[in-house]
Amino acid sequence: MLALALAASLLAAPLPQTVPAPPVDPATAPVDLEDIVVEGSRLEDTTERFVREVGAPSRRRGLARWRNGICVGVANLQNDAAQFIVDTVSDTARDLDLKVGAPGCEPSILIVATTDAKAFTPQFVASRPRLFQVGGAGMDRGDAALAAFETSDSPVRWWHVSVPVDETGQIAVRIPGFCQNSCEGPMDYAPQIETLSSRLMNRTEDDLKRVFIIVDVDKIADVSLDQLADYIAMVALAQIDPEADTSGYATILNLFDDPAYTTGLTQWDKAYLKGLYDAQRTRASVGAARAEVVSSIIRVRQGMTAEEDTTQ
Repeated sequence: MLALALAASLLAAPLPQTVPAPPVDPATAPVDLEDIVVEGSRLEDTTERFVREVGAPSRRRGLARWRNGICVGVANLQNDAAQFIVDTVSDTARDLDLKVGAPGCEPSILIVATTDAKAFTPQFVASRPRLFQVGGAGMDRGDAALAAFETSDSPVRWWHVSVPVDETGQIAVRIPGFCQNSCEGPMDYAPQIETLSSRLMNRTEDDLKRVFIIVDVDKIADVSLDQLADYIAMVALAQIDPEADTSGYATILNLFDDPAYTTGLTQWDKAYLKGLYDAQRTRASVGAARAEVVSSIIRVRQGMTAEEDTTQ
């Protein structure tokens, strides 16, 4: 069990609820997906830039996603606030056709609140380092990224662990200590997957296995519980680059730079998540795999437009 006792402080009071955003000059506002004409190169180019900017897969791997379902756990928040975050992340996951674990399930998404995340996070990692870097190829973003996670000054920081798998979910890389069958022969410790005789198509995918999210409660005074929960949902369900420059896009990822304007998940955010989870993920190269996600987002946007047209 994780050493959650390291984070001993409780959130003293509930966060405020969402407040209306002030008027924004359309000429200077970040572009939202609904503002882009569906037909034409601008949609594809802008979507490709957004995916390239925000996506942060494990080293030399494609973007990962949850395969079947999630279980959300929150530590060190008052019950009402914790349950609201759990419900928001879970509802967003259900919109992506993911199953959600029942109360008491073992968390695959663990959200920990603390009043001193900069001191807490290195201790948290040191308590169970193998939970953060398992040792298999293509399962995390590496030592430098982990160091950045430990030393970040951000109000919210996160760490994803993913694993390459075959199309059935069977682990496709050697992991220290992991075996199958009787665990007696050397082949029981080796990945066993079918291969295709193609340099373009791939039989391996990337599944998210666990996510750690640390919330520094001393740095979130300017945001509401609704906003915080949406932000956490976004980084819990997709591998998001903490250093992404999303100032040109209307996205929940701008929350701590512009909390008054960033009220919740936007069209970009919803389309990105839906596109990620609808993508086929069959291409061998990282670039081609990213292009699949881009194409999937564009299809989502076209579907949004068609639905809007039928309701008008």
